[in-house]
Amino acid sequence: MKDLRSKINDIAKRRGIFWNSYEIYGGVAGFYDYGPVGANLKKNLLDLWLEEFVYRDGLMLIDSPVIGPEIVYRASGHVDKFADFMVRCKSCGHAFRVDELIGEFVEIPDALSPEEMNRVIREKNIRCPDCGGELTDVEEFHLMFSTRIGLDKVGFLRPETAQGIFVNFPLLYRINREKLPMGVAQIGRAYRNEISPRQGVLRQREFNMAEIELFVDPEERFDDSRIEDVELPLLKMDGEFIRLSAREAFEKGIVNAYMAYYMARIMRFLEKIGIDTSRVRFRQHHREELAHYSKDTWDCEIELSRGWVEVIGIAYRGAYDLEHHMQYSGADMRAFRKFKEEKIVKRRKIVPRMEILGPMYKGKAKSVAEVLEGMEAPEEKVELKVEMNGSTYTIPEDAYDIVEEERKVSGERFIPHVVEPSFGIDRLIYAILEHTYYEREDSGYKVLRIPPRIAAVKAGVFPLMNRDGMDTRAREILDILRKNGINAYYDDSGSIGRRYARADEIGVPFCITVDYQTLKDGTVTVRERDSTEQKRVPVEKLPDTLRNLIEGRISFGELDAHVR
Repeated sequence: MKDLRSKINDIAKRRGIFWNSYEIYGGVAGFYDYGPVGANLKKNLLDLWLEEFVYRDGLMLIDSPVIGPEIVYRASGHVDKFADFMVRCKSCGHAFRVDELIGEFVEIPDALSPEEMNRVIREKNIRCPDCGGELTDVEEFHLMFSTRIGLDKVGFLRPETAQGIFVNFPLLYRINREKLPMGVAQIGRAYRNEISPRQGVLRQREFNMAEIELFVDPEERFDDSRIEDVELPLLKMDGEFIRLSAREAFEKGIVNAYMAYYMARIMRFLEKIGIDTSRVRFRQHHREELAHYSKDTWDCEIELSRGWVEVIGIAYRGAYDLEHHMQYSGADMRAFRKFKEEKIVKRRKIVPRMEILGPMYKGKAKSVAEVLEGMEAPEEKVELKVEMNGSTYTIPEDAYDIVEEERKVSGERFIPHVVEPSFGIDRLIYAILEHTYYEREDSGYKVLRIPPRIAAVKAGVFPLMNRDGMDTRAREILDILRKNGINAYYDDSGSIGRRYARADEIGVPFCITVDYQTLKDGTVTVRERDSTEQKRVPVEKLPDTLRNLIEGRISFGELDAHVR
């Protein structure tokens, strides 16, 4: 398995997929550059993700800043709760994540307290993996990168893209004509100051995410007819492994309808990008390892050379995020639920007394009053606390009244719940490389069987020889393909066999050879990567033919009938 990782990393660096950043200065762990091939592979993967999960479902796409003020991440809970546990070697000083050190001895490392982690390290005599030295006691390490906004305002680089969606909920809800469900997606970079990133692109300090926040009414039934009939491999929190269709998993109450819907869609998507779905599973988080915002989480894991690796997470975040942003900002994060028939309701409500609040809080009095009005009235008058913008405001008993009113209402306001599918793009790219890699039995040449839809380069154009006008005609054909939006390249170095091998190594699905027959009848040889079969295609039909092959509208075996 380590040999496979070495081969993938060798191809990745040598052929321009990815490599460690800042190499001329010795590199920095946890940072990677995508080269020309990798950048195109990532773009194509994200384009397909947008088609499958955003455009198909009519979701909204936004793009928010990567730096946010401290108050945003205090409201989200990340300032207080976003940390890992680490130990250091007393001899060499190297730092290690505790969960990675004790993972082979404990089923759920994240469920242990620091004291219990220390006990496991001592009882199992776990030493420094690098030098064998003794380890320090467990300590907490905060994972967010901090920075300054302007001269004196504390900020953080976002550890996820989700908060940029949550803070914009009121505006997005209006843009969506105040309708739920409402899906919002965002693609971008996120940042986590990992303790000791030693797993290549699988664990980075700056990484690529694609996330969806689906805002739903928890009282509204999901249309389960939309759940596709796809078999799901499920590892439940009690350790039971089962295979059920997505619909059965929902009907048996193992997952809710939204989870089942996205799990089925994810399985289809993974198949389209070249993942062997027999090596995929959905693992349910134990209660002790749930993130602070999650009510239920399932990780989509792919079996790689390092074992089972999480690449996608589906979390039911409930109302946690909107509740906390409403509490800290004072903004109304509620949606409106319309009743089938009007109701007469009695309601006790808080009425702020501005003649008292005004002198107390001056310019902030109006905002404090608005938060106060949205609070539930207590049974009897007591001193109240209002949380806003990270500050607590005390409201004495005489600063508000409680009145009871009776009125007709057509609906009620509530805080939506959130379902979040979160995709780790870098991990998916690496999984694609491992799952599509193989070596030809006859030659030993390395091949990436990347589906044409996401392949970085769609075609290579080769003159059989650099004479008699074949090279000139090949360059003309290259120009035709590029003008038709097909990413192609030219190669006239070495034998045709070696050129095919170089193309196979980066997953180019089709190679076009210009030969003497091309000069006679205007046809070229199109070679398919996976079967190595070759067929003649007229140059005038080449762009449409390649587009149909790339999009999967025709198979290579159907090519003869298509070009007649």
